[in-house]
Amino acid sequence: MSDRDYYDILGVPRSADAEALKSAYRKLAMKYHPDQNQGDKSAEDTFKQINEAYAVLSDPQKRAAYDRFGKAAFSGGGPGAGGSAGFQDFSDIFNEVFGDAFGDLFGARGARRAGGAERGADLRYDIEITLEQALRGLEREITAPRAMRCDPCAGSGAQPGTQPEPCRTCQGSGQVRAAQGMFRVVRTCPMCAGRGQTIPHPCLSCNGQGQVTRDRTLSVKIPAGVEDGTRIRLSGEGDTGARGGPPGDLYLFLSVKPHPLFERDGPDLYCRATVPMTTAALGGEVDIPTIDGARSKVSIPAGTQTGRRLRLKDKGMTSLRARNRGDLHVEIVVETPVNLTAKQRKLLEEFAQSCGEDSHPQSRGFFESVKRFFDGAEGPQR
Repeated sequence: MSDRDYYDILGVPRSADAEALKSAYRKLAMKYHPDQNQGDKSAEDTFKQINEAYAVLSDPQKRAAYDRFGKAAFSGGGPGAGGSAGFQDFSDIFNEVFGDAFGDLFGARGARRAGGAERGADLRYDIEITLEQALRGLEREITAPRAMRCDPCAGSGAQPGTQPEPCRTCQGSGQVRAAQGMFRVVRTCPMCAGRGQTIPHPCLSCNGQGQVTRDRTLSVKIPAGVEDGTRIRLSGEGDTGARGGPPGDLYLFLSVKPHPLFERDGPDLYCRATVPMTTAALGGEVDIPTIDGARSKVSIPAGTQTGRRLRLKDKGMTSLRARNRGDLHVEIVVETPVNLTAKQRKLLEEFAQSCGEDSHPQSRGFFESVKRFFDGAEGPQR
C-alpha cells in the first residue's frame, strides 16, 4: 500500500465528485500504463498507486472510511479492515473505466458474443439524376448485389444434416485469455473469429459463410428538391445479418448532372440571357426558358447594361424542406452587332454622331476617371 495521500496521487481535491475522480484516473492511467512505458519500473509503480487510490476513492464506503481514519482503515483491525485484498482487481477497475475504449483487449461489453448474431454490412449505391428530375423527384428501380441468407443451410454455414461445433480453442466462448503483467488480457479467438463455433462440414452452396450474394431489384423514391451530394438511408436494405442478426442499411448517394443553361445555389437558379443591343437600348421583352420546361416573358428596361440581374420569383428549384420554390435569377448580356452591311454601318455612324455625352454616362465617367489619373501622374514632382 502506498504511503502517499490518495487524493494527492490522483491530483484532485477532497471534495471531488465521482466524475472528477474518474476523469483524473483516466488521464493518469493512460499516461502511466505499462504498455505505454515498457521497461519503466517507476511508471509501473505509479500506475499501481493510481489504481490503488481509485479503488478506494471510487467506492463510497471505502472513501468514507478513508476520509475518517486514513489508511489505517484498511490495515490491522481498523473499521475498514481487510487490507488491499479488499480492493477490486486492477484489471476490473481498468475495464470499468476504459471498457468503452479498449474493448477487445480487456474483454469489453461490446465484444462479439460467442455464436451471437451479427449485424449485416451497410451498402452504398450511387445514382446520377438530372436537374429536372431533382426538381420533381422520381421513383427508380435499382439493382444491387446483396448478401442474403443461404437457403440450403438456413444460414448456419453447415451442410444440411450437420451442425456447427463448439470451438475447441476457446471452448465456445469466442475469446481466449492470457496473463500479461498484472492484467488478464482477453482477445478474440483466432480460430473461430469470436463466433465460438467451427464448421467441420461447410455448406457447399455458401462455403460455410451462411450467406450468398445475389442481385436484388428494388424501387426507391427520390424526393423533390434533392441536391448534389444528398445521401438517402434505406433502413434494413443492406446485407442480411449473419446467424439471425439484423440487416444493414442501404445508402443512396445522389449526384446531379451539370445543366447546360442553369446553375444552382440551394433553391435558387441562375442563368444568362443574351439580348441584342437595340433591345437593351430601347427596351422590350424576351422569352426565358424555365427549369420546368415552360417559358416566361421578361421585360427588359430601356438602357439595360450587361450584368444587370432580373429575378423571376418562384421559378427556381423545389425546396426539400419547404413548400415554396426558389427564384430564377437572369443575368443580362448585351450583344454588340457584327457582320454589318454598308447601310447598317452608315446608320450606326449617323447614330453615333447624333449621340451626346448623356447617352453614354458610364463611358463618360470612365474616361473622366482616366483623365484624372493621368493628370495626377504628370503633375509636378518634388
